[in-house]
Amino acid sequence: MKVTVLVGGVGGARFLLGVKAALGLPAVGPGESGHEITAVVNVGDDIWLHGLRICPDLDTCMYTLGGGIDSERGWGRAGESWAVRDELMAYEADPTWFGLGDRDVATHLVRSRMLRAGYPLSQVTEALCHRWQPGVRLLPVTDDRVETHVVIDNPDPGPEAPPQIAVHFQEWWVRHQAKPEAQRFASVGAETAKVLPEAAAAIADADVVLVAPSNPVVSIGTLIQVPGVPQALVGTKAKIIGLSPIVGGRPLRGMADACLTAIGVETSAEAVGRHYGGRGEGGLLDGWLVHTGDTAEVPGAETRAVPLLMTDVEATAEMARAAFALAGVTP
Repeated sequence: MKVTVLVGGVGGARFLLGVKAALGLPAVGPGESGHEITAVVNVGDDIWLHGLRICPDLDTCMYTLGGGIDSERGWGRAGESWAVRDELMAYEADPTWFGLGDRDVATHLVRSRMLRAGYPLSQVTEALCHRWQPGVRLLPVTDDRVETHVVIDNPDPGPEAPPQIAVHFQEWWVRHQAKPEAQRFASVGAETAKVLPEAAAAIADADVVLVAPSNPVVSIGTLIQVPGVPQALVGTKAKIIGLSPIVGGRPLRGMADACLTAIGVETSAEAVGRHYGGRGEGGLLDGWLVHTGDTAEVPGAETRAVPLLMTDVEATAEMARAAFALAGVTP
């Protein structure tokens, strides 16, 4: 069976562990099951820092599936040290608000060197995954540069200062902890980007497409803005099943509620499902899974309530099995 998953960072990476387990693969590392899993990964969080190209969502998926993730934080490398970060701070080298661990820096050095040599991001990602052997084909949604920026009220207003400024999503998320109210989001570069052909093919040829419980605005939302992705989703014969990242009116992790508020969507499983829209009504979803106790009506999509807490790999595998069942496919 061919399974394609649209994912962001931490939540998407952990969901992929469950998808692998549900298909009889070891959650971490490679394995043989006769099934093919492809993750189409958001690149809107990517950023250049200190001359290095950082790809948080791709790296989080790669480290998680390859056994190198810091499981406590959910991002970055296990067993990390911070000598490079401390030296950069001693030099007062901006930005000081984004800490790069020493082990993590090695990944970014290799990636940046290959990008500058002319290799596209997809080939760079494949090369990096050769070391980690994630057992899932990780594809950036595009080889083109797409970055999410956030428009906020200017924190330093003055007589000649603009009332609002745009900052990179990472600055808003990491430096400011999403506290300045987001007025709107802009996917810089998305209009001229092109979907990675392999990503479009993975969607078109899938037996089932899953929308991971990732941030619906800056992860999944950015991913499906890339030209070519909506067309691939409309054209696929596979059922598209989404899993709610909102449980009991709260995000499973992170600050997705701040993102949803900015686009005028209530922080609820039903509101997010309606934001994606039912495929029968011209939206994204054929099916929508919400957590037990939550309810949702999404016109054009079938909804079911099942446990959606990723407490461990087996619980996450049950989520994936529920998605397969809703799609009417059997591994």
